[in-house]
Amino acid sequence: MKADTHPDYHMIKVQMTDGTVYETRSTWGKEGDTMTLEIDPLAHPAWTGGRGQMLDAGGQVARFNKRFGGGLTLRK
Repeated sequence: MKADTHPDYHMIKVQMTDGTVYETRSTWGKEGDTMTLEIDPLAHPAWTGGRGQMLDAGGQVARFNKRFGGGLTLRK
């Protein structure tokens, strides 16, 4: 069996949108890092009815509005 084929699992903290924090094992980050979630089961549109605010972390909505003028109009 080859050495060092498995990823390094370590303990990290996960902070949910309501502020609760729990510890879990992960390959993300380094030992003791905190992963802050923007969308979790408490704030996900699929579980909350889809009526929440849309997060635009990557600027995709702004880029769309710049390219296409911001709004869509329906023709009758």
